[in-house]
Amino acid sequence: MSAVTVDRVPSAGEKRMPRPLSASRLAWMRERGMGATVLVSAISTAFGVALVTATAYIGHLFLMSPMYGSSDTLALVVTVLGMLLLAVAVYVAAIVTANTFSTIVAGRTRRIALMRLVGASARSQRSEIAGQGFVVGAIGAAIGLVLATVGAVVALPYLDRLLGVSSDYVVVRPELALPALAVIVTTWAAAWAGSRRVLTVTPLQALVGSVELTHEQVAKRSGRNVASITLGAIGVALLAGGLLLGLVTPLGVVVAFFGGLFSFTALTLAASAIMPPLLKVTGRMFGRSTTARLAAENALRYPERSSRMAIGVVMGVALVTMFAVAAESVKAMVAASSGGEPDVYFNQMMDSFSGVMMALVAVSAVIAAVGLVNLLTIGVVQRRRELGLLRALGLTSSQVRRMVLLEAAHITVTALVFGLALGVAYGWVAAQSTLGSVPIPPMWQAPTFVLPAVPLVPTLILVVATAVLTLVAAVVPTRLATKAAPVEALADHAPAPAERRE
Repeated sequence: MSAVTVDRVPSAGEKRMPRPLSASRLAWMRERGMGATVLVSAISTAFGVALVTATAYIGHLFLMSPMYGSSDTLALVVTVLGMLLLAVAVYVAAIVTANTFSTIVAGRTRRIALMRLVGASARSQRSEIAGQGFVVGAIGAAIGLVLATVGAVVALPYLDRLLGVSSDYVVVRPELALPALAVIVTTWAAAWAGSRRVLTVTPLQALVGSVELTHEQVAKRSGRNVASITLGAIGVALLAGGLLLGLVTPLGVVVAFFGGLFSFTALTLAASAIMPPLLKVTGRMFGRSTTARLAAENALRYPERSSRMAIGVVMGVALVTMFAVAAESVKAMVAASSGGEPDVYFNQMMDSFSGVMMALVAVSAVIAAVGLVNLLTIGVVQRRRELGLLRALGLTSSQVRRMVLLEAAHITVTALVFGLALGVAYGWVAAQSTLGSVPIPPMWQAPTFVLPAVPLVPTLILVVATAVLTLVAAVVPTRLATKAAPVEALADHAPAPAERRE
């Protein structure tokens, strides 16, 4: 973001050169977090375009199949799953974007307070931030739309040859613009939601820098707690309703899907109360050294910051696990229905569908990973004075780096375990509510209960990916944590972290 600065007064005979207006208006684009938000919007749009194309392509193959071409149920299942997964992608991007802008606003406290001091209203400041969200969302959506469309046009002939079919499927369709429009709107809305703290900034806060709520302040937010409990109750009721409706029609998954959205939104709202205790338990696994204790205590001192980082990873892991468990449960159910050996053609189609969808769903985890790296980096930039104080008190550069690395490890390990548990539960609900009433070949008997099955390989991949994510997420922040000398970080004349451009 652009800082509140005072231009240097030109000396006698020196001509002052005005800065271009367009450059000054777009200076906020250089702020940490904005580039990552563009990346999230681009990935989300590309995800949506690829998902719309993949589901339509698979549905087209089903219609061409001599065995399943007349099955309206299968075509309905494919279409519904495509729509729901697109909604999930937009939802993931919205949560990550809202968390990013919440962190950015916390770092802009001094500038916002100064603007309030000179007469700017909180609403105008919030509208400015929402407008910035709209701009970065539009830029990212345009990039994602173009790249995904070109990629689909290039990949389709190879996919036809791989599957041994000639689909004649046309990729470029008007509906491909829908994911881009959805991402733009949700990015704007997420920026608006993430900037809600602007309304509480007072001119007195111009004396401080980045402000995060403490554990005591978070506990007093009764309105948010009531909202999370209410949404959680609605979500659980819808999940149960989806399970019951799934015994009659595959549309039960739609009801269960909204139950999942409501329940996970409740978890997101309550994350600042749920995640810190879990992070504290995880912190005990890393020993009792000074750096380990400091890393663990940071989660409790500022629960909002740590929960924003963790909830995105929880969401990505839960989503990937959910789809993996749902697909594995369906395959196990088909095998049980056929006496241990499923229909070969159905198994082939299911593996193809599962492989394509798993690759697409994994993009949501990438979005969440981008969010973690971005928030961890912004957090370190906003804590430069705190880190400088630690170094002035005797911590070495390696100890500071180790502390930041352990913070990332605490978050990713806790999010992995929590996400796996949620993913197994959501995956079973998805499989049961979708296929509880669908006749499965070769016996064509509608099952009444789907046993949850957890695939080993995807679970191991998630564990390895989590370890890699921890290392990657800590690379830039650990470098920034020791970049400035303690005297520079603690200098009274140094600008606040929110006003320092990296």
